[in-house]
Amino acid sequence: MIGIVPLVLMAAFFVTALLYAAVGFGGGSTYSALLALSGMDYRLLPIVALACNIIVVAGSSLRFARASITPWHGAIMMTALAAPAAFIGGLTPIDRDSFMLLLGASLLLTGVTMLVPQGEWANQAPARLAKAMPFIAAPLGYLAGLVGIGGGIFLAPLLHLTRWKEPRAIAATASLFILVNSLFGLAGQLLKQGPSVLGGAIGAALPLLVAVAIGGQIGSLMAVKFLPQRIIRWLTAALVIWVGARLLIGL
Repeated sequence: MIGIVPLVLMAAFFVTALLYAAVGFGGGSTYSALLALSGMDYRLLPIVALACNIIVVAGSSLRFARASITPWHGAIMMTALAAPAAFIGGLTPIDRDSFMLLLGASLLLTGVTMLVPQGEWANQAPARLAKAMPFIAAPLGYLAGLVGIGGGIFLAPLLHLTRWKEPRAIAATASLFILVNSLFGLAGQLLKQGPSVLGGAIGAALPLLVAVAIGGQIGSLMAVKFLPQRIIRWLTAALVIWVGARLLIGL
């Protein structure tokens, strides 16, 4: 357990939630990485990270829905395929080194993809590839459940690559994808470790949950109304790459 949560960790969670929510993500991968760097038991990382995810993307999903941005048909189809796989991923045992390696590598990969200009992606992939996106949802869901994240950070770059929808619709889809996968992944984690760990994990991390609730609301508001998506993507990518590199160096 992390005991008394340092203010610097709360600030990092607040900034992470703000940045990720602004692009439709929950931040689960970076929460896990930050907690790993803080010394928390790796078996509890997915539980706390998924709880933070749920808080952030629940507000984002609601805000996107109220603004009539969410493309419900496609979003629900991909989420329905991914959620059972996320549950199975949450149930799958994994040792500490494998967990850290998967998490660190995932962070680096997604951070790099977020730096690629969207226009270049669109020019390199035909729009018809968007029809294949539902078939990719299940393996992404499994990986998300395994490492305790929502998986939207994997899905969204692929949706941009195939020009699936306009950017804000993709952010809304990623937000819903993360919300449902996080709920199913958390259920799998609790079934694997026992529900008794939930109270202890959440109790120790309560200040972090408050921090992400505030940061997530600010970030989702910025996503819908104000901030340029390019700036947010670059800031988020820099944070993701830094934390991922720290995890891999520590192995």
